[in-house]
Amino acid sequence: MMKKVTIHPVTRVEGHGKVTIAIDEDGHVERTRLHIVEFRGFERFVQGRPYWEAPVVVQRLCGICPVSHHLAAAKACDVIVGVGPDGLSPTAEKMRRLMHYGQMLQSHALHFYHLCSPDLLFGFDSDVTKRSVLAVAAEYPELAVRGVLLRKYGQELIQATAGKKIHGTGAIPGGINKHLTVTERDHFLKDIDQMIAWSVASVELVKKVHSKNPAFFDSFGSFPSNHLSLVRKDGALDFYHGNIVAVDKDGNKILDQVDYANYLDYIGEAVRSWSYMKFPFIKSLGKANGWYRVGPLARLNTCDFIPSELAQKEFEIFRAYTGGKPNNFSLHYHWARMIEMLHSAEVIKSLLNDPDLMAGELVRTGKKVNEGVGLIEAPRGTLFHHYRINEQDQITMCNLIVSTTNNNDPMNKAVEVTAKQFLEGREVTEGLLNHIEVAIRAYDPCLSCATHALGQMALDVELVDAAGRRISRLTRGV
Repeated sequence: MMKKVTIHPVTRVEGHGKVTIAIDEDGHVERTRLHIVEFRGFERFVQGRPYWEAPVVVQRLCGICPVSHHLAAAKACDVIVGVGPDGLSPTAEKMRRLMHYGQMLQSHALHFYHLCSPDLLFGFDSDVTKRSVLAVAAEYPELAVRGVLLRKYGQELIQATAGKKIHGTGAIPGGINKHLTVTERDHFLKDIDQMIAWSVASVELVKKVHSKNPAFFDSFGSFPSNHLSLVRKDGALDFYHGNIVAVDKDGNKILDQVDYANYLDYIGEAVRSWSYMKFPFIKSLGKANGWYRVGPLARLNTCDFIPSELAQKEFEIFRAYTGGKPNNFSLHYHWARMIEMLHSAEVIKSLLNDPDLMAGELVRTGKKVNEGVGLIEAPRGTLFHHYRINEQDQITMCNLIVSTTNNNDPMNKAVEVTAKQFLEGREVTEGLLNHIEVAIRAYDPCLSCATHALGQMALDVELVDAAGRRISRLTRGV
């Protein structure tokens, strides 16, 4: 008799999804699926709206990383107003970068300290009462404080550059709407060295966790894959702008410095009946083999170097661990994420010392066109925004490929690999099911890219027979 295990909802991620696992009568995992059960519809909502509203409206997709949607939409609108990705004034681009790297800092701190640290500090099958940031605060108060203050610093940077911590209005088509004041600059400079020191300590914490059982850490939910991200023309890691680079599991280039304005020539999107989230793929490899990872792990696998001193040293250690080849270990997302947080803090310090933030041209315009594409590296990976407008300046087409969508196939693969590693031939327990969620959390998914679902959510796990009859049920908070 086949059994079906359902995890609904997946917890300590942003948004709502569920997992189903079909187990045959011999205890073997037959099929796994990560279902995204929400429908957002923003690609339709914005049609008919004037294009200059897009950077403000579309960011309502998300309460966690609205800055990414705000900036990706603004970059697309830069093209529409005739400025293009390289035509912004130095002040406008640096203010946007400060906003974006502030977001990277706060988002990576949020994910690592608030959502994942309970698993890493207490164990994947620890008592459920331990698996929350409150338990971390009780046993490791200095880590909890560090996580809160890193996030607070990034959020305040967003407020200073975008006007608000969430859903700001700083980026406008062709530029930015304000300078940074001297008072604001001095306020952030006062604490930036502490942020860098805490980021260094965060990288060390990940390496310490890994060193306790590297074989387990490396094998957990791991599999070979392609990797894709934006990379600067000289090969540097860059979260704000660059060209598309994709490599295979061995590091061979699939896409090399492709202009993202032509992304439709290279990226396709497949649909499946059991999920509202699409399945992007590299067209030249086809649907079956063209799926890829995005996010911190992919970015460190596609770039050649990190343009900041301390993060570059950690990058060299990270790359040396796999002999210079792409790192395909799923839990190493956390290691890569903390290196990126360190890089963000270093970039923020450099930007704060740049006088262009306090003075200079804010907005530029050029010859308007009716179509624009904007890409950015969001905390969770590459984010695509594409708009067309009519003669009345109304949006007639919008296509969004959000970061978590790019990771759809890899997250499903992670669920399959982890289920086979830990569920086959065993009695299903709540602790073992948390292993499935740990594999998903490594990707820091924002499943709806809209909701702010922190903390412990309700868990309802059912075992049913092939006819759909319930055999047993585990619940938490239902």
